[in-house]
Amino acid sequence: MVSIMTRRYPVGIQTFSRIRREGYIYVDKTDLVWQLAHYATYVFMSRPLRFGKSLLTSTLESYFRGERELFEGLRIMELEQQWEKYPVIRLDISMAKGQADANELRSTLLWLLRPLTDIYGREADEDSPGKLLTGIIKRAYEMTGKQVVVIVDEYDAPLLDVLHENDELIAVRKVMQEFYLPLKANEQYVKFCFVTGITKFSQLSIFSTINNLTNVTLDATFAAICGITDEEITTVLKEDVERMAGICELSCEQMHQKLKERYDGYHFTRNSPGVYNPFSLLKAFLQREVSNYWFDSGTPTFLIRQMQHFQTNIMSLDKMVVPASAFDQPTENMKSALPLLYQSGYLTIKGYDRETEAYTLSIPNQEVRIGFVKGLLPTYTGLDDSDVQMGFAAKFWRQLKLGDIQQAMLEMKVYFAGIPYVEGFKQKLSEVANAEGFYEYTMYLVFSMLNVYVRTQVKVASGRIDMVVTMPDTTYVFEFKASGTARQALEQIGQKGYAFTFQTEGRRVVKVGVRFNADTRMPEDWVFSE
Repeated sequence: MVSIMTRRYPVGIQTFSRIRREGYIYVDKTDLVWQLAHYATYVFMSRPLRFGKSLLTSTLESYFRGERELFEGLRIMELEQQWEKYPVIRLDISMAKGQADANELRSTLLWLLRPLTDIYGREADEDSPGKLLTGIIKRAYEMTGKQVVVIVDEYDAPLLDVLHENDELIAVRKVMQEFYLPLKANEQYVKFCFVTGITKFSQLSIFSTINNLTNVTLDATFAAICGITDEEITTVLKEDVERMAGICELSCEQMHQKLKERYDGYHFTRNSPGVYNPFSLLKAFLQREVSNYWFDSGTPTFLIRQMQHFQTNIMSLDKMVVPASAFDQPTENMKSALPLLYQSGYLTIKGYDRETEAYTLSIPNQEVRIGFVKGLLPTYTGLDDSDVQMGFAAKFWRQLKLGDIQQAMLEMKVYFAGIPYVEGFKQKLSEVANAEGFYEYTMYLVFSMLNVYVRTQVKVASGRIDMVVTMPDTTYVFEFKASGTARQALEQIGQKGYAFTFQTEGRRVVKVGVRFNADTRMPEDWVFSE
């Protein structure tokens, strides 16, 4: 019998003072907070949704307000001696998301500033968000004799939904430019300015003359300032892992590994420690169940729209080798969905080559892979994710695991026969470069639902393998043919030595040749051999 939980998890609570006063678990990041506060005057950082950005901004607010009692027992006490109090202007711009037009956005920004006018007043001619913010900064300085700290959380929220709606984007951007202009124009009154959000918009188009922002998004010093590291899992959260292990009837080591596979794997700079998604990890402890929590509200609509806009090849996302300029770039200048995928947390850094200065990007972990595909399946195939997960994919995977390829292929045939021709689906098929590409695309999506390691168009010395499925003890090498025979497909695997690549991995290697009927788009014949 597991004892009643006594530890309090701050799921959905992003206020530092409340976490500390009400006894919620807090993973101490205050040494990094102190370094950030003294790093530069103007600082920008982007991190994915639900990754602790708001808690970070709240912690900075408490620090600059001199709320020393909240930090007792934390690492910052060894670093800070003065504990000076500054006037703090903290703005959560997510409150201005989804406005109907620029006028409504302007009104909402004025409404966000209203509580500050109760403290610092307002002049009659301060009729725009930028003018009002300017007046508040100056009066805060005059009233306190101290420079002002400005903290802007989710600065990009109003812009995400209008990324490629040019007229609306221009209008919204103009409002945001006017609003952010005082941050630079009143530099002499500013002690520290911190701006955070999901994406990176160019300084010229959004922040106008704020050309001195120091971007610490890829700075190794702050790689773990948001998120939870393995070291913190085995120290601060050791008790919680042990409790979960008891509930799941696993050893502590097995439980740790299960949590790691599901929630770990984010890297925010090269050669940095991996970090866990803090929201999902703490919610798993609270719910006492390992599940997919980051996607409770689904894959963001703006992201799917951008992937469609740029005709993103989903199958390429498992391993992309690119320069930093391909993903760490202003969002409104992007020529593909890659910057948005990286900045919103759907891709992360998995490797770095110093000689070529190239980064390897991939999907971070099981939770992201499964949630991502769940959001994409209806859009790209018209299939419901629950039907796929508990239908074909589960059956096919089970038969492969048992080594029954004949039955697995029969399951595949039944599945392809049931793919509906929903609105737009015929058009989607016509866009696929070739018939084999359609099968690769669809198989990639359905296997990813089960987090089965599937790769398509795998490059080897002698060519490209259509699909490789990796099971715990077996690797399946698939070759698809829409013209020709299944036997020819199997012979191609042998002639080009496709299977040889995997024979050193210690798994059984099975070669599978499949012929699809290009008219019915169903597997018509298949042969296999070891």
